[in-house]
Amino acid sequence: MTGTELPTNWGRWGDDDQLGTLRLIDAAAKERAAAEVRDARHVSLARRVRPVPLTTGLGPVGSPAVMPAGVLQIVNFNGVKPVAMTDTLVVNTHNAALTHLDAVAHMPVDEHVYPGVPVHAAVTPTGVTHGSADAFGEGIVTRGVLLDLVPGGSLPADMRVADTDLDAALERAGTTLSAGDAVAVRGGWDTNQPLDQPVPGLDLSAVRWLNEHGVSVYLGDIGDARPAQLPLPLHQVALARLGLPLVDAADLEALAQLCEVSGRWSFMLVLAPPRITGATGLLVNPIAVF
Repeated sequence: MTGTELPTNWGRWGDDDQLGTLRLIDAAAKERAAAEVRDARHVSLARRVRPVPLTTGLGPVGSPAVMPAGVLQIVNFNGVKPVAMTDTLVVNTHNAALTHLDAVAHMPVDEHVYPGVPVHAAVTPTGVTHGSADAFGEGIVTRGVLLDLVPGGSLPADMRVADTDLDAALERAGTTLSAGDAVAVRGGWDTNQPLDQPVPGLDLSAVRWLNEHGVSVYLGDIGDARPAQLPLPLHQVALARLGLPLVDAADLEALAQLCEVSGRWSFMLVLAPPRITGATGLLVNPIAVF
C-alpha cells in the first residue's frame, strides 16, 4: 500500500464477513481486558438522553430544527386505572445526541458496503441483510485505552487530529496498544451541534494509525470533522473499508476523571447492544471497568 492508497480489509476475512476488526479480539485480548479489572469500579461512556414528546419533537413548520430529536416518546396509558405503564420510543439511531454503535453497512463507498457487498444486496426497505448491527449482538469485551487529546480541556473547532496527536496521547497514557484493543478518543467536545457549526475530527493519518495498531473498536466524543472533508476518515475509511466498528457520540468525561484519579488509562471495555436484527446501528451503553 502506498502513502496515497486508502487502507482496506475487504477480502481479509472473506467476502461475507460482518465483524470486521472485531475479529482481532482473540483470547489474548480478552485476557488483557480481564487483567485490567482490579477494584471493579466502572463508569458509563454513554450520553444521557432525555426523550421529547412525539407530538413536539418532529420539527413543525417554522421550526429551526434541522433534524428530529434523538428519541421521541409516547407514554401509553392503558385504561382509566392502568395496571401497567408502557411507552413507545422512536429512536433516530445516528443522531449526534445518542451514543450509538455503527454497523458496517451504515456507510457505503462506491455503492458497496464492507467488505465489498453491493448496497442493493445488503440493504433493503425491510431491513439490512448484510452487515447489520445484530452481528455484534453477542457482546464485545476487550481491553480499552483512553487517548485524551487535551486533558482537562477541549480541542479547537478547526482541529484535525493526526497520527502524531494519537502518539502523544498514548505516550501520556503511559501504556501500549496491542492488536484487538479498543481506543476511546477524547477531544473534550459535545458534537451535538447545528450541522453548519465546525467541530474537530480525525484525519486520514489518524485512521491509518488505528489500522497499524490493530484497533478493534473506536469510541469517541469526536469523529469526522465538520465541515466535512471527503473521504470521511472514520465513516468512509475506518468503518466502510476497514470494517472498524464506531461508537459515535460517546461521553468520555467521567472516564477521563476516573482515569486521572486511578492513574490508569486502560480498562476492560464492555459493549452490549440490544439484539435487534437488520439495523444500520444500535444504541449502546459502553461500560469501562477498572
